[in-house]
Amino acid sequence: MPVAMVTGGSRGIGRGITERLLRDGYEVSILATRAAPEDVLAPLRELGDVSYSAGSIAEPSDHRRYLDDTLAAFGRVDLLVNNAGVAPSVRNDVLVATTDEFDRVLSINLRGPYFLTQLVANQLIAQRGEAVPTDRPAGTIINVSSISATVVSTNRGEYCVSKAGVAMATQVWAARLAPEGIVVYEVRPGVIATDMTSGVKDKYDALFADGLAPMPRWGTPADVAGVVAVLASGQMPYSTGDVIVVGGGMQIPRL
Repeated sequence: MPVAMVTGGSRGIGRGITERLLRDGYEVSILATRAAPEDVLAPLRELGDVSYSAGSIAEPSDHRRYLDDTLAAFGRVDLLVNNAGVAPSVRNDVLVATTDEFDRVLSINLRGPYFLTQLVANQLIAQRGEAVPTDRPAGTIINVSSISATVVSTNRGEYCVSKAGVAMATQVWAARLAPEGIVVYEVRPGVIATDMTSGVKDKYDALFADGLAPMPRWGTPADVAGVVAVLASGQMPYSTGDVIVVGGGMQIPRL
């Protein structure tokens, strides 16, 4: 069975991705900050085999332990989904935003996934063997970013900068890993209904009513998970560095 590592895989978009991958026959290793939440893990384990590591994507020492836990549980890794991320604790105008909050957001949203990718990419190369396959990827890495990679919010500039960085990191890793037979993609969610966005529900309800996106509804974790599943399927061995927006058409310029 293929093995997926999903950071932040126990809640929100990450849980949707975990559920979909389990249904698709993956064994899934989750990294999340809280102690193992049995109320979440029990229903996931009804879908398939799940390993759980408590740790922070912002801590490099937790990267090694997470990979070691994954290999101990399942013996290999085939897919990394860099999903874990945070919004600013307070939405401050960029004129008064703090360096501490900037550093916190970028360490979790950008630096952490960047170096976890480095670690897992080396594992994928090591387990691939000498021959680089051409009919299927030797491994797949998917970065979950945000429409905020290109859409400005002046009251959460650190978040926008972090997601723009993820977009460039995707291109960097895609170019470097292509000769190794490893493909890298970016999934860019729009407005998705999760606990992270629950506090701005009224705002986005009004924006959807005013035509924010051609598809006038909130996205769901399952919407994002479906795109991840397609990219992880191995059916696009000659494509890498691609970006898929899951935002109901928000990215389409309109008059």
